[in-house]
Amino acid sequence: MSKQSDLQRWFNKIDTDIAFLTQCFQEVLSELGEDTLAAALPWIGSAEEHAAKPEDVDSELQMHSIAYHLLNLVEENAAEQARRNRETQNGLLHEPGLWGHGLSHLLKLGFSEEEIAGVLDEVRVETVLTAHPTEAKRPIVLRQHRELSTSFGELENTLWTPRERQAIRERIKVILETLWRTGEMYLEKPDVLTELEYVMDYLREVFPGAVSIARKRLRDAWTEAGLNPDSLPTAQHRAQFIFGNWVGGDRDGHPLVTPAVTKETLRRLRASAFELIDDQLLTLARRLSLSDIFQEPPPALLEATAKAKDALPETLRRELRSYPREPWRDFAEVIRERCREGLNSPESDYARPDGLKADLRVMRTSLVSVGAGRIAEAEVDPVIGFVEAFGFHLAALDIRQNSAVYEQALSQLLQRGGFSDWDYASWDFEKRREFLESELNSPRPILPRHVEVEGKAREVLDCFRVVADHIAAYGGDGIGSFIVSMTRDASDLLMVYLFAREVGLLGLSEEGLYSEITAVPLFETIEDLDNSPAILSAFLQTPIVRQSFRYSSARQSAQQVMLGYSDSSKDGGILASAWRLHQAQRRLTEVGAELGVPLTFFHGRGGTSSRGAGPTHRFLEALPAGSLTGSIRLTEQGEVIAQKYASTPTAVFNLELLLAGVTVTSLKHHRPAKEDPGMAELCEHLSAHSSEAYRQLLENPGFLDFWAQATPIDALERSFIGSRPARRTGQRSMEDLRAIPWVFSWAQARFYLPGWYGVGTAFERLREEDPALFETLEGNINKFPILRYVINNVETSIASADPKMFQAYANLVKDKALRRAHLSTISEEYHRTDNMIDCLLGGPRSERRPRLMKTLEMRAKGLRRLHTRQIELLHSWRAHQAAGREAEAEAMMPSLLLSINAIASAERTTG
Repeated sequence: MSKQSDLQRWFNKIDTDIAFLTQCFQEVLSELGEDTLAAALPWIGSAEEHAAKPEDVDSELQMHSIAYHLLNLVEENAAEQARRNRETQNGLLHEPGLWGHGLSHLLKLGFSEEEIAGVLDEVRVETVLTAHPTEAKRPIVLRQHRELSTSFGELENTLWTPRERQAIRERIKVILETLWRTGEMYLEKPDVLTELEYVMDYLREVFPGAVSIARKRLRDAWTEAGLNPDSLPTAQHRAQFIFGNWVGGDRDGHPLVTPAVTKETLRRLRASAFELIDDQLLTLARRLSLSDIFQEPPPALLEATAKAKDALPETLRRELRSYPREPWRDFAEVIRERCREGLNSPESDYARPDGLKADLRVMRTSLVSVGAGRIAEAEVDPVIGFVEAFGFHLAALDIRQNSAVYEQALSQLLQRGGFSDWDYASWDFEKRREFLESELNSPRPILPRHVEVEGKAREVLDCFRVVADHIAAYGGDGIGSFIVSMTRDASDLLMVYLFAREVGLLGLSEEGLYSEITAVPLFETIEDLDNSPAILSAFLQTPIVRQSFRYSSARQSAQQVMLGYSDSSKDGGILASAWRLHQAQRRLTEVGAELGVPLTFFHGRGGTSSRGAGPTHRFLEALPAGSLTGSIRLTEQGEVIAQKYASTPTAVFNLELLLAGVTVTSLKHHRPAKEDPGMAELCEHLSAHSSEAYRQLLENPGFLDFWAQATPIDALERSFIGSRPARRTGQRSMEDLRAIPWVFSWAQARFYLPGWYGVGTAFERLREEDPALFETLEGNINKFPILRYVINNVETSIASADPKMFQAYANLVKDKALRRAHLSTISEEYHRTDNMIDCLLGGPRSERRPRLMKTLEMRAKGLRRLHTRQIELLHSWRAHQAAGREAEAEAMMPSLLLSINAIASAERTTG
């Protein structure tokens, strides 16, 4: 089947399916007496002809929000069915980015079967779920969305009878009515543990099944690629997914993440992991009904069973149900009982997953020894795979805090400890490093155990104590990294080890102290990225860090380095951010190689292109040569979690895309090609020119006033999306504002400015100053991965922006001169950037990006109505505020927040 016919089939399916679901929704609304709204549904009626009355605005906004979710669902399902169809037609080896295509590509490049199998043992991909406030919908609504997706997907089965299909249709209408009656938006800010439940819903309901299927797809693709099945590493040595979590541990600017919340988070994660394992072991016991009449159980199995029974407390042993003629089932039941014991018994050797994994391997080996390898692979391997991925902790909890908070805490600690020169925050970096290195030569804490502290020092130490208690009881698997936001010097990281020493988290070897936890720098701003190699070098050469790599049993075997995409983009614009991140990774990799320390990069990518998002395979291709050698961490934030992982098929696709891509890229990076120095020089110039244009805009007099009035940033800061405040300290400054509301506000007003501004100027200057070089780039941008990645993301932002709509939002700016000046500058750069992209990529966008243009076209008409409504609401709300009518303004907030939610649904993005 041709690419064009496949694309047309995708388009036709979207049109057919959205008509079906919209018809279902229209019937629901009509049956509830909402005939005006039913007639105004996108893709059926005309929003302009059937505008709601003023008192019905909330209902109109909610209708649009649900309708656009239906479109999102239809597009995801159409993409999934298109992939299934291509796999049916072409097999596993042809879908770009997935296992089959990746393995075939590596073989064509000349990599041997042994090399490919070898890299699979190195690959570890950790998806870290965060609670950044970019998910506008409540968890209960997201669960209803998942149920709707499942019911709609059932209609793909062509064997249903007409009556069965009608029953599914009725179920879809029930879910739609429930959604309509529920209400999508938060009516009050969620607390941290509510956000934790949202994240754990994916960890419990989606990821275990998706990981298991992704593992099977690797095995199937391996065979179809012509590789020997016996050379594929066993489950525990195969490319692995593991999961991390920030909810309940990320306290950077988040006062509600207390030590008590962190402790409860760790408890809930552990309890949920055991619940899932218990379910799997129950299923395993029921399926392993092999009788000793037909196969003699190996002695190792019987010995392991007897040993496991003996380890149980007498009370549990008496209650244990025995299956003496079904030895494998008997062993599974004993294992299950031991897990129940291990949940709350730190003394049990099942308090940590090593004992369970060892017994599962005995079970697997014993099945293989009696010729039941197929059963071992189908029944035992998925359980082993679950324990490898999720352990007894479900997802490792990172602890993130800002370096400024640690400074305050250490000053208070020194003051309480009787130091005369206690104002640590006023010291220069050299003095800080000297002090910390000296202190970390001794195991003696600053404070005796009985001495208490208050303020930030107490908050920090209590958090470290929670971690210390958890590690002492259950080991370190459930603890991720201690991430230091705004790392500006090695001393910012060494403070982590000083606090660890205070609570007994450091060990003592013959050579000195070492740490059981890992301090991780987070380089966020352009300046910090430029300074990052020197900071990392100084840190890695500190004695306690060197000792920790030698003696620590900490979870990470490499030094992690986290890179912040959001703040660097807010700081210097999308092109400068991308290039500085690229250069920082290259230079940091060189530092690690020089010092003999392997690095794992932790990419803090957000949900929009201006915050690091973009096609996974393009992102991986654009990484600097040699920087990816098997291990990687990436954040998944807010609404992106739902977009990528809401249904099992979509989750399998995105996980496979990531794991296969990391495997292929890692192997290529084993033989890194040298980067063209001319290309580096070109990118440096483009970065400088784009950043200059971007900073000029931000620093123009009155620009922040223009932004504050031309976007709904003031309403966003009042919204209930997420428990985290929009500003780190509450100050009204650009520096204090988080990157998410910065991006969110521009998207709501259809500027999408952070995703493209400055790029047009940079390339126009290149064309003026070096026409020959610009001509070389025209049509050949694919030869330059980092530029291709940036330009692809910029084009997405440019295509998503709408000049007519952002001009309408600009009319909210009261000062006409201010409005004209800034709108003119922004509009000129928009058209300049759009023109440059067309020159660089060639051909009309409808031919280059037909899927993107189709999805934007489907959204356009209803979005115009939503934007008009929001502008009206903002105008009235601000007028009430200006006149001091606080009650009237407050009464409008629900409608205003509904407009934000509806536009976010339509755009499929927030921040």
